[in-house]
Amino acid sequence: MKQFEIAVYPGDGIGPEVTDEAVRVLHAVAQRDGTFALNLTTFPWGYRYWEQHGRVVPEDFIDVLRPFDAIFLGAVGWPEKLPDHVTLAPLVEIRQTFDQYACVRPAKLLPGVRSVLADKGPEQIDFVVLRENSEGEYVNVGGRFKRGQADEIAVQTAVHSRRGVERILRYGFALALRRRQRLTMVTKSNAQRFSYVMWDEILETLAPEFPAVEVDRQHCDAAVMNMVRMPEHFDVIVASNLFGDLLTDLGGTIGGGLGLAPSTNTNPQRTAPSMFEPVHGSAPDIAGQGIANPVAAILSAAMMLDHLELHAAAERIRNAVERAMASGAQTRDLGGTLTTREAATAVLEQLESA
Repeated sequence: MKQFEIAVYPGDGIGPEVTDEAVRVLHAVAQRDGTFALNLTTFPWGYRYWEQHGRVVPEDFIDVLRPFDAIFLGAVGWPEKLPDHVTLAPLVEIRQTFDQYACVRPAKLLPGVRSVLADKGPEQIDFVVLRENSEGEYVNVGGRFKRGQADEIAVQTAVHSRRGVERILRYGFALALRRRQRLTMVTKSNAQRFSYVMWDEILETLAPEFPAVEVDRQHCDAAVMNMVRMPEHFDVIVASNLFGDLLTDLGGTIGGGLGLAPSTNTNPQRTAPSMFEPVHGSAPDIAGQGIANPVAAILSAAMMLDHLELHAAAERIRNAVERAMASGAQTRDLGGTLTTREAATAVLEQLESA
């Protein structure tokens, strides 16, 4: 039997609630499959840890996480009590230190779920946003001068490397070949004449290597408009760290809501663990009420199984989620009445009855 070591970082707000339900599903599918086991180690990091220790995570948290096969994250943040840039800093460090350069965020409308877009159904909304996750606008290059004074200056510089852009585009082309053979690169090269013109040039260099993939380029403002106007146009969208972050919130909303949107932070070379998390945040306003949608976390767990090459188990989870959604087993954010626990139980019932 294959054994996998999984680090579980439930985090803050609704993070622990949806993580608990995803773990229930993981245990159930592992037991049903019988060919693998997941050994889960939970770390109580986040805002509560900060209250006790003055830090969100321990100093050696990277060394603690490095031996694991994968990291499963719930959500982090409690902005009323601790600034987001403090709680998010460990996540950015994990992504960059472990070279999780491919952030994969599918946006797929499931049968039985209504989109916010009129007259758009599951056949029109099925795309993936691929976010360059290791550099770009999330590298801490810059600073502040004359802090707090009337003439204060803040400089924040994005870092784009040819290596970083080329590898995320190659990942996107490979993904497009497995899907509907269409790749859209989103930049802002009409205004950012150095970094994003380089993105354009690299795309032009790589595209001839993938003649089966239809390629187009869109500026970020146009892409946002077109995702709303004609989501069926998109298959694989490749974007920088910042633009990818923005586009995936829109993609999740178009795909039925952030409560359904899974995500990976992938190290494709597997030189360090990859991390899997729902796109939604910690939602402190509903924490503890038992009404959060667990589906994004459950689908993130399925993506983790795919990364571990447990494809049959991952597909069982996705099929169970789709059947549960189609049967009307939905939480309040989707117009249903189920609690977090009840929604996960509905998925488990479909898993067992398959």
